[in-house]
Amino acid sequence: MITRNRSTQKEFLDQDNIPFDDIRLNMKELDIINTWLGGHVVTLAGLKKLLKTYNRSNKPLHICEIGCGGGDNLRVIRQWSLRNDIDVQLTGIDKNEACIGYAADKNPERYFTWIRSDYAAVEFEEQKPDILFSSLFCHHFSNRELVFMMKWMRNNCRIGFFINDLHRNKIAYYSIQLLTKFFSNSYLVKHDAPLSVLRGMTRREWDNIMSQAGILHFDIKWKWAYRWLITVYS
Repeated sequence: MITRNRSTQKEFLDQDNIPFDDIRLNMKELDIINTWLGGHVVTLAGLKKLLKTYNRSNKPLHICEIGCGGGDNLRVIRQWSLRNDIDVQLTGIDKNEACIGYAADKNPERYFTWIRSDYAAVEFEEQKPDILFSSLFCHHFSNRELVFMMKWMRNNCRIGFFINDLHRNKIAYYSIQLLTKFFSNSYLVKHDAPLSVLRGMTRREWDNIMSQAGILHFDIKWKWAYRWLITVYS
């Protein structure tokens, strides 16, 4: 079966030589996909779950995304915070220079800080973020790398962290393959979107990763469309 084991094939976007115009189209289409297939809804659900234990203070709520890409998730969080009268400080980290440039151009407001770096190399100078999260980032990594990432996220947040990522499933694979074939103009999206599903994880695989990371208490929920929402309190 095509989805029995995780694919180890690298996505085009993991390469360093992709032209900026191609990345810009890719970021634009990913934002559309996240909007119409519920990705942003899952991100906000993870944020709201962790905020159930949050006590407001005079300081802004610091939310940091690793692997932020074009910044669309943080933009959606900023819009949500305005509707709910929550003062936020938003930080996006990505090692891809073109992605950080795109995010900074699209979101220049003072609420945003954009850092070009491997997430693991970032040291928070004053205080750890209240909440860390990633969206469609984890499937780019091997299981061994994910164990390290889970430990890093747990150790670098004050309230907790959440993950929004793909469920490897044959229905999800064939569906996104058809959607991108007919509606995408980006060769990056056409290639990477179906491959992303094949690099996604099953629930059992997530259980094993968390166990190896020493995280015994976490919540994992299946969300439409074929996503996992994983939340961990610090």
